[in-house]
Amino acid sequence: MALPKVSKWTLLIPLVLVLLIGLGWAVTQRGEEAGAERFDLPRIPWEGGPAYYAGHRAAAAAGWTDPGFFPIGVWFESVIDERDVRLDKEAGLNTYVELTGNSDAELIRKHGMHAITAKPLDGAGRETVGWLITDEPDMFAGPGDGVWSGKFPGEGKPCIPDKPPCGYTAMRTLKDKLPKNDGRFHYANFGKGVAMWETDEEARRFVNSYTDVMSTDIYWHTDANICDEAEHFLQLPPDRCRRAANYGRTVERGRRLDALDGRLQPVYAFVEVGWPGANGSRAITGEQIAGAVMNALIHEARGVVYFNHSFGGPCISQHVLREPCTKDVRAAVTELNRRITSLAPVLNTQSYAHTFEPRLDTMLKAHDGSFYVFATVGEEAGPGSYTLRLPPGLTSASGKAEVLFENRTVPLRGGAITDTFERLDSYHVYRITP
Repeated sequence: MALPKVSKWTLLIPLVLVLLIGLGWAVTQRGEEAGAERFDLPRIPWEGGPAYYAGHRAAAAAGWTDPGFFPIGVWFESVIDERDVRLDKEAGLNTYVELTGNSDAELIRKHGMHAITAKPLDGAGRETVGWLITDEPDMFAGPGDGVWSGKFPGEGKPCIPDKPPCGYTAMRTLKDKLPKNDGRFHYANFGKGVAMWETDEEARRFVNSYTDVMSTDIYWHTDANICDEAEHFLQLPPDRCRRAANYGRTVERGRRLDALDGRLQPVYAFVEVGWPGANGSRAITGEQIAGAVMNALIHEARGVVYFNHSFGGPCISQHVLREPCTKDVRAAVTELNRRITSLAPVLNTQSYAHTFEPRLDTMLKAHDGSFYVFATVGEEAGPGSYTLRLPPGLTSASGKAEVLFENRTVPLRGGAITDTFERLDSYHVYRITP
């Protein structure tokens, strides 16, 4: 679809803004780096945070280079009327990752929301920041260059003949159909193929050949079959299967594959918020959602996508975060999104590598003169009391660390924080101001 013509001067405005934002971000980063030099710590590899989107002019013009913006998306929603978009904004969402064909692009644009779609919506414009190539080609078509029939799951055989697999062909074909050179990034979501079924060599072609942004969905808390598959493919014991830490494991797998070509891209977390399966599946709780998302962020997820569909249980819906029957989950996700948004300027900085406690999953960041320690229970750990040893030289003027969102502080004694993690999905975020 052709977009409205604009003057060359109008096109220059967002580019100038991007340069100014990038300069301000770089100055802030240099200040934070200077404050952290005392640690002499290595940095975690990253693609550049908000600055990454400066290379995609539609996202840059939409404000994705702003250090205060963090992508929080919902999968395959519909936006038909004002109530839809209002409910989503109130829940702390800012991005639609795929939309029904009858969704209203003007409504999305009017309310300052963003969209990543598999084809242009009627009236598409600046709200559309990226194109979705497809979902789970690693599963429905497999790793191979065979002939793709053009069919998706439920429509017939995707590959003709069945062997060789045709997933790479499907990715190429679908990407070639999307608008070209329009400043929008290309995104795909993968599944169990990339996460566990396929070799690194097979999976890396999906991850490295087509996308500018990627995610992988594994529903660790709700999938009836995931524990058996994880034991077979990953040698993960069943008692370590349904844990928040495995959402971070999934992000880590994507990041490791992505790094194999030397070109990094943002890797998003993909977390269910309902009852995504039918036979033998289960629902996820608000605490489990929060633990899963926080663990994924600790493993350097650069965005969050919620799977917003329930195919089983007492509240079957394609709009879990809008339903009265799932109000408790909506409340939990809304609060979680509020916290993520408040932490966006912190999350959008490059992390330092430091092991606070080997049994915990942790992350260290610096922003605006303070240091932030994120911590969740690790894959092999359990609830209990843990001591997090700080990098040498990191002290607090007050002798305490503030525990964000919990209205309390903890003392710093002997260069360490001791605190309790009550559940497998517990997390804490500490702010330390020297």
